[in-house]
Amino acid sequence: MSRLWRSAVLKDSYLVGLIGSGIGPSLSPALHEREAGRQGLRCLYRLLDLDTIGVPPEAVGELLRAARLLGFDGLNITHPCKRLVVEHLDALDPRAEALGAVNTVVFEGGRAVGHNTDVTGFAAAFARGLPDAPLERVVQLGAGGAGAAVAHATLTLGAERVTVVDALPERAADLAAALNRNFGPGRAAAAPPGRLPELLGAADGHGGLVHATPTGMAAHPGLPLPAGLLHPGLWVAEVVYRPLETELLRTARAAGCATLDGGGMAAFQAADAFRLFTGREPDSTRMLADLTELTGGAVGAPK
Repeated sequence: MSRLWRSAVLKDSYLVGLIGSGIGPSLSPALHEREAGRQGLRCLYRLLDLDTIGVPPEAVGELLRAARLLGFDGLNITHPCKRLVVEHLDALDPRAEALGAVNTVVFEGGRAVGHNTDVTGFAAAFARGLPDAPLERVVQLGAGGAGAAVAHATLTLGAERVTVVDALPERAADLAAALNRNFGPGRAAAAPPGRLPELLGAADGHGGLVHATPTGMAAHPGLPLPAGLLHPGLWVAEVVYRPLETELLRTARAAGCATLDGGGMAAFQAADAFRLFTGREPDSTRMLADLTELTGGAVGAPK
């Protein structure tokens, strides 16, 4: 699979979409269509929900081919397809190749090219929302497609060590190994969920928790870990943004933790995807304001 950077062909109308499971509440259509309208462009953004269509995640390749035949300019990819889609692409940009996960596909010159804007989206949101957070010890829940991206972003931001915890131990081990190859030996480790009390205790006052699993989404409510593991000396960063106020964030705030919701990441990754789809420079500040309006909350502000 070749590596490729995006070189957009400028035009004035775009057909794009999102493939994922339980994506009915997604604000991606509104974010892209609003920004396109401000730039004098026409953008139609369609949701291709696996649950609604009635197909398994493994059908992402078929949906990709259908979208290309129907004239789509590109697609966003979300849970649970960010890794599954990779084998169906013709090329990857260097970041997506390093991560093995894709959240944006652009159709260009007869090829489907994969990108990952989750990395830059999370990094921008974290720098804005938790600028002084300690990063000596970071514990991350989740080693899927989103998890690969946010772990990469956290290490890029200067985290000394990221410990990845996942219900599938081999998936956590694979991600930690990939991170060590990219950032150097000892920068990442894998651990089973049973070690969360020890890991979060060690991070108290020295780091925090990044949550990168679907738990907390509208279709997957609940807490991803026991509430008693959250201490005031931890910060907690969330990837889920629908709902913006997840049970994890409410519980963490009640425990005295500084928190960061997933809205900033959603807005900033959408801005980067807009640039890939259209070749135009988005106004990320306006897109963040759109997400704030659409959710009725103060998105990405430290709490």
